[in-house]
Amino acid sequence: MPKIAFVGAGSAVFTRNLVGDILALPELRDDATFALMDIDASRLDTAEGVTRRLIDAHGAGAQVEATTDRRAALDGADYVVTSFQVGGYKPSTVVDFEVPKRYGLRQTIADTLGIGGIMRGLRTIPVLLDVCRDLEEVSPDALLLNYVNPMAMLCWAVAEASPIKTVGLCHSVQHTAGELAADLGVQDLDYHVAGINHVAFFLRLEHEGVDMYPALRQVTPPESNRVRYKVLEHFGSFVTESSEHFAEYVPWFIKDGREDLIEAFNVPLDEYPRRCERQIGEWSTLLEGDLGTEQSHEYGAHIIRACEGGEPFTFNGNVPNRGLIDNLPADCCVEVPCVASVDGIEPQAVGALPRQLAALMQTQINVQGLTVEAALTGRREAVYQAAMLDPHTGAELSMDEIAGLVDDLLEAHGEWIPPLRVYRQEAETSHR
Repeated sequence: MPKIAFVGAGSAVFTRNLVGDILALPELRDDATFALMDIDASRLDTAEGVTRRLIDAHGAGAQVEATTDRRAALDGADYVVTSFQVGGYKPSTVVDFEVPKRYGLRQTIADTLGIGGIMRGLRTIPVLLDVCRDLEEVSPDALLLNYVNPMAMLCWAVAEASPIKTVGLCHSVQHTAGELAADLGVQDLDYHVAGINHVAFFLRLEHEGVDMYPALRQVTPPESNRVRYKVLEHFGSFVTESSEHFAEYVPWFIKDGREDLIEAFNVPLDEYPRRCERQIGEWSTLLEGDLGTEQSHEYGAHIIRACEGGEPFTFNGNVPNRGLIDNLPADCCVEVPCVASVDGIEPQAVGALPRQLAALMQTQINVQGLTVEAALTGRREAVYQAAMLDPHTGAELSMDEIAGLVDDLLEAHGEWIPPLRVYRQEAETSHR
């Protein structure tokens, strides 16, 4: 009878999808206990109502608990699903977009890399580690399934600071595989993907034993995917994350005063705030109408079933690079094929990546590692350095401008980010 705790259950659309996936599996539908937790009582009530309706719709015997007490939800948990956003859309996400605009720095999603990803990491790492501290005391053998971004930073920080078993889960691999199958006009694809979260690449792409890369290079890029097809043209492999995400990870597509690039590559600036506003507007409808019983593309339910004794399940997970990718740093977080079974999560070694792909990933890893260092040590200089090494930020702003932007963001976020200390005397002078 697995107890599955949801920390951030008020992310009710995600909770609905994963609960529905679990209830669709005969091995879990009658025995599972869902322990829903959120700090927002109203959103928690909605999540509980959605979960109970799903149980009824599936004719399942699963149980539901709902609480604002995180430790109570985690107590006795076998699996913990994290899906929270520290600081919420307002104020934190708005701050992450609006303050950089004053410097001429524009973003699309701002949750994984870039100055927005750095700030989100600084807000979120301490909270996720608090979850881990609770687990160490009340459920030390639980498996943490992290769905929170910035994925690589968070999983890296947990690996550095806690013994809790953790795997980071994202849907970019399976979603992109579906998109590529549609672009190629086939039903499904066989593939091998590895790298880091949101910057992993399809190292092999086949259909019925035939290499599909030659055909992919002949595809006319869909309007929403011009960025990734341009990267394919120059780097030789297709990246897993969407074009709107990837555009802000690199220095080539978003430039102040270059509206021609924005138009040519159809880059949706400020996309994430629009999504947030849309989801907020749809919130009230969650308890209305048919919730449906179709399964989503998330991995979580299949991982839990496999760990509970079902058929082993292969997926792409985010884990520490312990002998998995030879030409990436040993302490970073990588996204590689993994197998879930009664023995737990077993990452599969990939070997060395093509040099150009590893080099591109290293530009992201630099930022991730310094952000993790800042969060774990409180060293403020590491934040400046992370921002200066960020490909998009560094391509747009001078070093002094970046330092000023970091100062302004930290001030604007206030208590949402724990205090950071300056360790070098010369860094105590104003950056402005």
